Amino acid sequence: MNAPRHHGGVPEFEEYVSARHGALLRTARRLVHDPLDAQDLLQVALIRTYLHWDRIADKQLADAYLRRVMINARTEWWRARKLQEVPTEQLPDASVDDSTEQHADRALLMDIMKTLTPNQRRVVVLRHWEQMSTEETAAALGMAAGTVKSTLHRALDRLRQELQRRDPDSASVTPAGRCWPPAGRRAR
Repeated sequence: MNAPRHHGGVPEFEEYVSARHGALLRTARRLVHDPLDAQDLLQVALIRTYLHWDRIADKQLADAYLRRVMINARTEWWRARKLQEVPTEQLPDASVDDSTEQHADRALLMDIMKTLTPNQRRVVVLRHWEQMSTEETAAALGMAAGTVKSTLHRALDRLRQELQRRDPDSASVTPAGRCWPPAGRRAR
């Protein structure tokens, strides 16, 4: 591997990683469902970002840059693995504090997320879990804002249909047919 081209950015990069590691790992876990794969994905993304740290003029955009690197790396992995599906048994564990109902909801949500295309999943993760704006999501994914909106609309419809198919009496679906985002998710 090539040696880094910069020397002064190492402490700055280390501070960034220390401050953002938890959030970046959560993003990686949403992009790949296996916790060990998520750690590997984040490690690859951090290495690639470190090698180009001096090219990021506005360090406030480092999260978006790193997310893009994670998405690209994950796409490379999927192509190499020929898009193998992750078995349901390998869903991320819920924290100890979660109630049984929250754990079941999270497991169901992670399972129905698998029905989305990779592109739809990326948009949902960035818009709803990462709380990125439409414009930020578009920039991170290299697509137009209108494409983000239409992709999100189709993804939410697909999630809604899959939830209703699995649980026709679901109380999560409002009279307007909305089941997304899960209750309390936007108020993080």
